Amino acid sequence: MTGITHRSAVDPSSPWTNLASAELGAAVLSCTDDFFAEKEHLISPTTPIFVEGRYTDHGKWMDGWESRRKRGPGHDHAVVRLGVPGRIRAVDIDTSFFIGNYPPHGALEACRLPPGRDPDAQTAWTMVLPKVALEGNARNRHPVDSDATWTHVRLHIYPDGGVARLRVLGSPAFVPTDGEVDLAAMANGAHVLACSDQHFGPAMRMLAPGRGVNMGDGWETRRKRVPGHDWAIVRLAAPGRIHRVLLDTCHFKGNFPDRFSLQAANLSDDPSADVGTEVPSQWWSTLLFPQKLQADHEHVYTALEDLGVVTHVRVNIFPDGGVSRLRLFGKV
Repeated sequence: MTGITHRSAVDPSSPWTNLASAELGAAVLSCTDDFFAEKEHLISPTTPIFVEGRYTDHGKWMDGWESRRKRGPGHDHAVVRLGVPGRIRAVDIDTSFFIGNYPPHGALEACRLPPGRDPDAQTAWTMVLPKVALEGNARNRHPVDSDATWTHVRLHIYPDGGVARLRVLGSPAFVPTDGEVDLAAMANGAHVLACSDQHFGPAMRMLAPGRGVNMGDGWETRRKRVPGHDWAIVRLAAPGRIHRVLLDTCHFKGNFPDRFSLQAANLSDDPSADVGTEVPSQWWSTLLFPQKLQADHEHVYTALEDLGVVTHVRVNIFPDGGVSRLRLFGKV
């Protein structure tokens, strides 16, 4: 069971969303130089790879952004428009497979601009990650202490070299609306706090945009050999009333769950609700009773229990298997 199990908007080791993933709509707007490897690789939603013996007219093909060797003063940088505005909590400057050609130092600036506007020469930048030392072929992850909401970042590398991926980890800034919204969308700030198992695919993939690209692009648990069932707890993007559910088993054919159900709770007054542990069973109420599932199919449900405003949902799958996407449509 292989596939894209670690797309960069989802890092199973991180409690945050990668705001700089192309999957969420991020774009590399400019860079000083990308002679050896294109700047667009910085925000690719896939794990970096190395291909032995692959060359281009400019040299060795690398899965990342790589500038030429600098022979004069200055340093290189690249400007990224985030996929969604958000608060930055950490930065991951990934130099995977860059060994003798990685930059020894890096830094990150950020700015906030109105919708539809990108940085120009007059833009004021704020340093959110001062110059830090980088290691080659490594995930260089550093915390960011900022409560501001940002729309763009500028990665500085000193003086030149290659970076496989830039991951700007944080919380999307949700914009309330009067219309229907997917309360379980990662782009809106929803997050999986805990799950029973994610051996073959991280549970956060259920909240990703679009349909799954293959069987590796979803939440998949190992085969259960003991009594019980698997589950995942989702913190919604905002408190709301859920009136429509979509559960997609796209690409899961011999390994989809037999059934699933949904429970929900309003934990807005509980300070321990986001600790990432299983919420006591008595706090949950049934939103959707167990439903039979089909292989490789979008299931839509509107006959839900009226629970009023909820903040968290527990997805139960019986007994195990794979779910590509979960959508919880409702009103804030």
